[in-house]
Amino acid sequence: MDMELNEMILNAVENKNVAELKELVGDHYPVDVATALFEFEDEELAALLNLLEAKEIAAIIEEAEEELQQGMIGLLDSKKIVKFFAYMSPDDIADILGTLGVGQRKEILGMMKKSDSNEIQMLLGYGPDTAGGIMTTKYIALKSGLSMKDVLQEIRRIGPKTEIIETIFVVDKSNELIGSADLRDILASAEDVSLEEIMNDNVLSVRPETDQEEVSLIVSKYDLKVIPVVNRRNVILGIITIDDIIDVIVEEQTEDLLMLSGVSKDEKVGNKISTSVVRRLPWLVINLMTAFLASFTVGMFEDVIIQVVALAAAMPIVTGMGGNAGSQTLSVVIRSIALGEVDIKNDWKYVFNEVGLGLINGSVTGLITGIILYFRYDNFFLGLIILIAMIGNLIIAGFFLFLSLAKMFLPHLL
Repeated sequence: MDMELNEMILNAVENKNVAELKELVGDHYPVDVATALFEFEDEELAALLNLLEAKEIAAIIEEAEEELQQGMIGLLDSKKIVKFFAYMSPDDIADILGTLGVGQRKEILGMMKKSDSNEIQMLLGYGPDTAGGIMTTKYIALKSGLSMKDVLQEIRRIGPKTEIIETIFVVDKSNELIGSADLRDILASAEDVSLEEIMNDNVLSVRPETDQEEVSLIVSKYDLKVIPVVNRRNVILGIITIDDIIDVIVEEQTEDLLMLSGVSKDEKVGNKISTSVVRRLPWLVINLMTAFLASFTVGMFEDVIIQVVALAAAMPIVTGMGGNAGSQTLSVVIRSIALGEVDIKNDWKYVFNEVGLGLINGSVTGLITGIILYFRYDNFFLGLIILIAMIGNLIIAGFFLFLSLAKMFLPHLL
């Protein structure tokens, strides 16, 4: 599908068929169009941008990967960038500006409306992985004393400029957040009912410096569609919508899985070979050193192994079971970390659980292995040694893997 769309768009661009190009862009989701453009050369992208209107460019760039965004932005001058920024949400604009040089960023901000420029600069002040960095300033917040008639009028006036109108935030005279109201309840209420009467005063919020992963856990736990971001005075700075939360969940999950494999979170299939080498080779060298360490350790007992050749056959069984036990711990701990269930500072019992599991599982598998090796080599002490080694190996595998994962993902808890 993407290849077909890619070819059709490229054909329309080469023939300068504006009508066909606009039809293709209009009939497909912007994210599909952005995916189809990923293989375009700079000349082809430049030709396409010259044929599309600012609104169409904005929709595509919002959904494009960072690499494609930077490529398209690099082909436009500041005036054209400001034109399509008018059709984008402030948080997406801030993300794009954050990738530009300081000089071009200042030039673009200087060409924007003062109010829009101030909003963008506020967003740029927050870290990209924080609530402030992913929030949008397009929301509806109304005074608590308004009647339903006035509320509906305000929604009609402000609604087209906001990202979400299903949830209306309620503020007092000091603009402090005091509650939220569902659009359904507003529509079902009489005109003379005040907003304060139907609002839910148990509203959850986060601070702008809150980590985006923590925000996603809150939204998931309480099944929220939107969550407000407030300052120390409880004044709304912006909101985070569910589509941004989904992006955060995908990003954090991808980052965690890649980190476990010793791969950079920015690496993708199709990256330049030189880039992949720089990102992967150091970890492979580290693993190679640990492999040599294990080999040298085994070599220290070479004389013993020569005398008891059966040990050479038994060692892979013990090491393999240690790896299997580590993989099980890995899966369980990663899931708990992703769901915010692990707190090393307060939950040391989980570490002891892994020790207990290693003891029990090691005893059972070690006993089975020891019995089989006893009958195979008719050596009771060999079976006993393997039993003890299996127990120790599984305990160590679970214990240290749990701690290393916790240290990697939750450094602020250690």
